[in-house]
Amino acid sequence: MADKRPTAAGGFLIAMGILGGAGVGFAIGQATPGLLIGTAIGVTAALLVWIRDRR
Repeated sequence: MADKRPTAAGGFLIAMGILGGAGVGFAIGQATPGLLIGTAIGVTAALLVWIRDRR
């Protein structure tokens, strides 16, 4: 019988990374780099959640 354990989702982490990075970047006058860095952090966090959930 298959394992019915719910899986974790990382989309929220990506969205929060994008919004947080854009907000911080806007606050320091560099919105685009902040958005890109926030996106990279969010995607990295989502990948870590996905790798951990596969086990």
